[in-house]
Amino acid sequence: MAEVAFPIWVIILDYLMGMVMWTLIGRFAMGIFLPEDSSFFFMRFFVKSTNPLIKVFKPITPEFLIQPLVPIYVAWFFFMIRFYLMPWLLGYSVMGMLSFPLESEMARGVANLVGYFVK
Repeated sequence: MAEVAFPIWVIILDYLMGMVMWTLIGRFAMGIFLPEDSSFFFMRFFVKSTNPLIKVFKPITPEFLIQPLVPIYVAWFFFMIRFYLMPWLLGYSVMGMLSFPLESEMARGVANLVGYFVK
């Protein structure tokens, strides 16, 4: 199967949205084990880096949603943009055509690492 070459701005935009999405997922996951005001470095980073986004999405966040679920709710928007909206705006008829170059690179890296250790 031939690889499709995407413009560099599309790849950069997807990588940025992917990092934002995974940071929000990380905040949600850490929130299961730690309070939001924890002094743990990673939790402080996740809270500090995602609070501005959570504030931006506040007008469309349902009031009934409990606070620990808000980061995963906002991450869902980034998932939907990356998986459905970007390919549609770029004119691809198959949804998911552009899907997740960031995750593909990460999976390739893990596969190479595992292959390195298995040899």
